[in-house]
Amino acid sequence: MLMRTDPFREMDRIVQQLSGTSGTWSKPSVMPMDAYREGDEYVIAFDLPGVSTEAIDIDVERNMLTVKAERRPVTKVDAVKVELSERPLGVFSRQVVLADTLDTERIQADYDAGVLTLRIPIAERAKPRKISIRGEAGRKQISG
Repeated sequence: MLMRTDPFREMDRIVQQLSGTSGTWSKPSVMPMDAYREGDEYVIAFDLPGVSTEAIDIDVERNMLTVKAERRPVTKVDAVKVELSERPLGVFSRQVVLADTLDTERIQADYDAGVLTLRIPIAERAKPRKISIRGEAGRKQISG
């Protein structure tokens, strides 16, 4: 048997259960994320501990990135009596609008230690570039 030492955490769990904050496919919960630029890539990291890779779905349509995941209960035996259940279950989703400057055709996804990391390269057309200036010899003379 587990000892419950924090009565306030238990109250929070009960309120979450009663208010229906567990995500469903029609009303998913939000998953936490970080986003930052690293060199010539834009990196987005989503926290999804306890979610298998088969339960993660990543879509890009135009500039809308959608990540959905589902965390299912670990125990599947009817004879199990749950003593404590604090880990959120259900469906999680996050949508991110991507800038036109990102190359959505070359997104890479890695999943390690419960963190889904997407790396999106900056499009070549969006990278800074030098513009050369033609000298006097390169100009055309217009005679009137």
